Amino acid sequence: MKYSFAYGETYKSFEINKINFLGELKANDFKNVIDENDLIESALNNPINSDSLQQIINKKKAENVVIVVNDITRPTPYKKLLPPMLKKIENAGISKNNIKLIIATGIHRPHTKEDNINVFGEEICTNYNIINHNPDKYLKDLGYLSNGMKLVINRHVAEADILITTGIVTLHYFAGFSGGRKSILPGVAGRDLIKENHKMMSDKRACLGNYNDNPVNDIMIEAARKVGVDYILNIVTAQNNNIIHCTSGDLYEAWINAVKFCEHRNVVEISEPADIVIAGCGGYPKDINMYQAQKALDSAVLAVKNGGSIILVAECREGLGETTFANWIENAISTEDIKKRFFTNFELGGHKAFAISRILEKANVYIISNLEDNVTKKLNFISANSVNEALSLALQKHGINSKIYLIPEAPQIAVKHV
Repeated sequence: MKYSFAYGETYKSFEINKINFLGELKANDFKNVIDENDLIESALNNPINSDSLQQIINKKKAENVVIVVNDITRPTPYKKLLPPMLKKIENAGISKNNIKLIIATGIHRPHTKEDNINVFGEEICTNYNIINHNPDKYLKDLGYLSNGMKLVINRHVAEADILITTGIVTLHYFAGFSGGRKSILPGVAGRDLIKENHKMMSDKRACLGNYNDNPVNDIMIEAARKVGVDYILNIVTAQNNNIIHCTSGDLYEAWINAVKFCEHRNVVEISEPADIVIAGCGGYPKDINMYQAQKALDSAVLAVKNGGSIILVAECREGLGETTFANWIENAISTEDIKKRFFTNFELGGHKAFAISRILEKANVYIISNLEDNVTKKLNFISANSVNEALSLALQKHGINSKIYLIPEAPQIAVKHV
């Protein structure tokens, strides 16, 4: 059986025996027959468990509206998404001058003028007040969350008459899914709160595709409710970034509607784990560096047996990637050293190194990449020149009758055992 996985802008080919093949795991195909604009209008006209935007604005006698929007690292098609919602807000009596767009940067860099034009378009940039969130300035203390974390939030957001959040719902490696409540925490939260929230990823329930008993998700929802989100507009997109699902209304109910859609499309059920999982990232830019390629491991580890092997196909043309992550990997003596540092000297960026150390507790990782051998060793991975070479090594370790799953685009799916 011959297969090819995307590798940068090329492919890596390999063969496996039919006797070893347990299955190929991939997202369910979805062909959207509804126009994107119609999806948005339908969602705005049919909010879930919520009054319409106009009713909310009128009931509150609101004079201003704050809309929380994603930053450039989240490919949200705002040129399509925002205009129909802004029109409804203005039709309810709110002038353009009293509408603010707050960019939920979390701890990412602020947007430049060029970023704003790329994300929102010139018309929105010209007519509306667009403000970068700053995790260190212009914040408001709203008391404490139930776990003792201090709820410190962007002041524009905290003091809005009407608060709306927007975004994409997709798989997230420790919040379960993105979207909804995540616009508030970490999106517009203070730096210390963001750090404390990210540290909660050490809980084993904080994992890809899980939201039912996920403590990270729970505290995010609590924070968003305490801040007082009035209305959300969330979407699910296809790989080409076209909108295939749109939902609006109540903070939780509208979000969970989008989650269920995403779950149906991107969560794959299996009845047994495999000895070996061969995982790809989907090629460039998803495998541009190890910081990004790590997302494939989060999916693969859910499909492999304890003590099994993951074969990762990831070019990593730009090496390890993000600076803090790279420093943690390069300076670590062992995976235990990374875990200790995570709990004693947490830094954002280092959380990805921690995620890799947790994966290595369950499985060993072979990698086909452009990484230097010394870097691969620092990652505690086993370097191979080809998928066939890595597979030969893994079969020697686990036996010639070992069962294998293939996941060509691992970041696109989560695995659920049934």
